[in-house]
Amino acid sequence: MSAAKPFSALSRRGFLATASVAVSGSAALAPAAAQAASNPPAHRPLRVATINSIYRLRSHAYHIAGRLIHGYEWNGFYREPECRVVRMYNDQSPENDLGPEVCARHGIELCRTPEETLGRDGGLDVDAVLIIVEHGDYPVNELGQIQYPRYEMFERVMNVFRKNGRSVPVFVDKHLSYDHTKAAKMIATARELKVPLLAGSSLPVTWRRPDIEPPLGTRFEEGLACFGYDRGPAEIYLFHALEVLQSQMERRPGGETGVRSVQALSGDAVWKAGDEGRWSWDLLKAAIAKCPSSNVGPIRENVKNPLAFLVEYADGTRGAVLNLIEQVSDFGFAAKIRGVSRPMATYFHLPPPPGARFFDPLTWNIERLFLDGQPPYPAERTWLTSTVLDWGLRSLAAGQISQTDESLAIHYQPAALSCHARGVETDLVSTSAFDVPAVQG
Repeated sequence: MSAAKPFSALSRRGFLATASVAVSGSAALAPAAAQAASNPPAHRPLRVATINSIYRLRSHAYHIAGRLIHGYEWNGFYREPECRVVRMYNDQSPENDLGPEVCARHGIELCRTPEETLGRDGGLDVDAVLIIVEHGDYPVNELGQIQYPRYEMFERVMNVFRKNGRSVPVFVDKHLSYDHTKAAKMIATARELKVPLLAGSSLPVTWRRPDIEPPLGTRFEEGLACFGYDRGPAEIYLFHALEVLQSQMERRPGGETGVRSVQALSGDAVWKAGDEGRWSWDLLKAAIAKCPSSNVGPIRENVKNPLAFLVEYADGTRGAVLNLIEQVSDFGFAAKIRGVSRPMATYFHLPPPPGARFFDPLTWNIERLFLDGQPPYPAERTWLTSTVLDWGLRSLAAGQISQTDESLAIHYQPAALSCHARGVETDLVSTSAFDVPAVQG
């Protein structure tokens, strides 16, 4: 395997200095970070291939690959990426396709196949690969899953790696696959070929208000994530909510030991489960209280069609995600910690379009993968959330029956630091993760 270029000394110092400032609670930016942001990299930028479903305005490829093309903001400064997109493949070309124009303007080769983005004549001459298969016109199956060909694109990249006898870092946007069996194959192949792999969306690494970082070994007893979206198939935002939940719950003692069962509930069955203590009303109220979008009035009156996934972890810890349209639109999280009387709570801040600044911290972590040759956090988290999502949708289709399967027994160790962005003001919400205003149930 070819060694990836390391971070420049300035960018590494800048990151560590900024993290130190964030932990201390200071709003000032460390001088090293400012210096890193204003100075271009000294070494040759890494060559990146991007394989997209579509490159149109506000698509994920537009926001992620676009940040490597145009630069992006990090810690209040413009960052000149240490990676350069050299080739692009777009699986679909609608009327609003921006791919040809962007490629022509920035000297990027627009390719006819995914294989061509990696090198000519079946070769491999790039340093890293983006696989951004989100958005576009793809079929939806009977479970309500958009059948994005992430697995198929990934396999085509892996075949080039096999042919050339070496691998480079790969980032896969959002799910590994809508199908848990395909997701498992992707992880197995990455391990076989020793591919540095990162996957997932911006939710785990975006800003948190208040800024919390549960230490490794936090004795969570129960966690809950809430949100409220009705744009397209339910899986789109359920995946994000599961990422919010898992990015916190994985920090239990011993790391992640997998999931025992997943059950989907809808309608009045959601409220009944809460009344029976299968998920916690106290945690829901704590999570919603941190969200600026929280609606007034009782939750049961506002939300006409609630949806919930109940997650039972193998170690007995409980988790839940609730889609509460008309009650909240932010992604909130709350947890019960053993020995602590009040819930811990925060929300995951997503700056709105058109800038969608939450792609900045995701792009920063992608750069870390490409430059260090090591994922800043484990792809197994995305493997587990992809698998839980698949089984949750299967539960919904099977009449809300609880689902158990050995594919949910995914073990991994979380990163020492969660790698999320820091330093956003805590306006509109309490600065304490344990200060919970009243919310009506």
